[in-house]
Amino acid sequence: MKKMIPTKQYGRQAALFGLAAAGVYLLMIFVTLAHIETLSGLRPFDMRPGGYSAELANSLINALGSSGRRYYLTRQIPLDLVYPSLMALTLVSLLKWLGSRDVSQKLVRIGTWFSIAAAIADYLENAGICLMILSWPEISTNIVLAASVASIVKSGLTTAAVLIVLLGVGFLAFKRIRSYIRSMPAEGPIGKHILQKPE
Repeated sequence: MKKMIPTKQYGRQAALFGLAAAGVYLLMIFVTLAHIETLSGLRPFDMRPGGYSAELANSLINALGSSGRRYYLTRQIPLDLVYPSLMALTLVSLLKWLGSRDVSQKLVRIGTWFSIAAAIADYLENAGICLMILSWPEISTNIVLAASVASIVKSGLTTAAVLIVLLGVGFLAFKRIRSYIRSMPAEGPIGKHILQKPE
């Protein structure tokens, strides 16, 4: 009974943070990032998990124009300052929920660190994007490189954290199924028929 209280709490937290993260994500995808892509004709930095070159960064920022650059800084970036924390809190809550249901604590710890590290990388990416826009047209190659690396690391860590959560869910489902099979009576109508020797 003591175990059910934190389990329910983590479940509620995961649901609330998950809904909030999904709302912000959809707002970015269908509103701010879509608008930036329409203005520039290019995919925004946030939608480039494989990173970007200095040439591409210059082309994107130039194509945005002054109004587009202002939109990126005042609309997209504020949303992307909220999203990483919500995503990390969602993943960490899910991992704690799994941990309270006897999923490996080592797996929970690794997933938690990956989730937090992914959020930090996302914030570093945002800082790099801001610096690139504010310093344009004199963009430092080092800033572009740092922002690009942060984008790649963010994507990798987020993918790893989500996979760890899915792995934990898989372990939990496997334990439940095994426990259910073991709890079945040895001789039910079907089991009894199977155990009977042919005459």
